[in-house]
Amino acid sequence: MRVVSAGEIDGALSFPALIDALAAGFAGDIAAPTRHHHAMARAGGDATLLLMPAWTPGDDARLGVKIVTVFPENGAKSLATVIGTYLLMDGTSGVPLAAMDGTRLTLWRTAAASALAARHLAAPDASRLVMVGAGALAPFLIRAHMSVRPIRHVTLWNHRPDKAEALAGELAAQGLPVTSTGDLESATREADIVSCATLSRAALVRGEWLKDGAHLDLVGAFAPGMREVDDDALRRAAIFIDTKAAITEGGDVEGAIRSRAISAATVRADLRALVTGGHPGRSSPTQVTLFKSVGAALEDLVAADLVWRVLAA
Repeated sequence: MRVVSAGEIDGALSFPALIDALAAGFAGDIAAPTRHHHAMARAGGDATLLLMPAWTPGDDARLGVKIVTVFPENGAKSLATVIGTYLLMDGTSGVPLAAMDGTRLTLWRTAAASALAARHLAAPDASRLVMVGAGALAPFLIRAHMSVRPIRHVTLWNHRPDKAEALAGELAAQGLPVTSTGDLESATREADIVSCATLSRAALVRGEWLKDGAHLDLVGAFAPGMREVDDDALRRAAIFIDTKAAITEGGDVEGAIRSRAISAATVRADLRALVTGGHPGRSSPTQVTLFKSVGAALEDLVAADLVWRVLAA
């Protein structure tokens, strides 16, 4: 069994290839049972174990499971709070093939899923992107969106301006058209795409700021009680999700449904419907669209399988 590092994953993946692979995965017959969620009592604070299995059919079948641990007290030990490992197996024999850096794999597949949605939902000529949040996902989301739309201006905002300025400087030095701002409202009013990846518990982006034709990409707010946009944004937008789990697990959509600002019937379609043509996606140049993701095990399996195939070639 091969151990695959974060660096090897970076070398094996590219966004055009991974986005295409995800499109095929959502259109295919990958089995992905409900994720297993286990609370573990610990003296320093309860920990969490998450298990996300998935498998494919056929003669060239694959089987995989992502194992994620969340230990809130790890920060005091100079350790990561969330740690992930992906175990990829031969789907015809169960023989382990590789143990991969699950944290890095998650960054790639999460950003690729957002870009896949943007292929169907963002305006074809979208050139201005606002990135809300300067965490680990931000560089991946920026590059992913730039791979599917002609983005020429990226504005980065973070609740800590110094962190936004630092990351913008790093990305600009790498040749990306990124600058930072402390004025989220002004940046949003000009944006064609607004991508949010934060842990905010209060709305950051307001619906009244969105120009006609804008696309919202909501990646953060992964649990009930978290919010990245207000109810007005959800009411204005045509809402799409990655999987049905986003209706009950994703903070923005779940919260708005629970408060009755919108109904579950407001959600137009999921990624499978978009990639298979079950829903046409954006319906007009002025339509505001919104994509909410919470992540899916099939995305991890598709990404891990692509890494394996590239490394084994």
